[in-house]
Amino acid sequence: MYAIIATGGKQYKVSEGDILKVEKLGVEAGEKVTFDTVLAVRDDAAIKVAGDVSGASVEATVLENGKAKKVIVYKYKRKTGYHKKNGHRQQYTKVQIDKIHA
Repeated sequence: MYAIIATGGKQYKVSEGDILKVEKLGVEAGEKVTFDTVLAVRDDAAIKVAGDVSGASVEATVLENGKAKKVIVYKYKRKTGYHKKNGHRQQYTKVQIDKIHA
């Protein structure tokens, strides 16, 4: 059984027991979180999409909050002496999927 959820502007295909990194949720480690935006659910029998998954949810436990590796952004314009180096570390929340309610 798997579900497709949407959080942080992205879509994730999840099954029970999966561990994934999503955009920062603002929840402390060890707490439970529920994803209500379920786009599709697939069980052994059939797949339910869009209108059929109303009331479906996915429960998860927050494992940790952290920052990803640094991404270097380098801007450069030739012949003008312009260059700018910048770095960015995206914050994330690591969650483990506990239960899919269809």
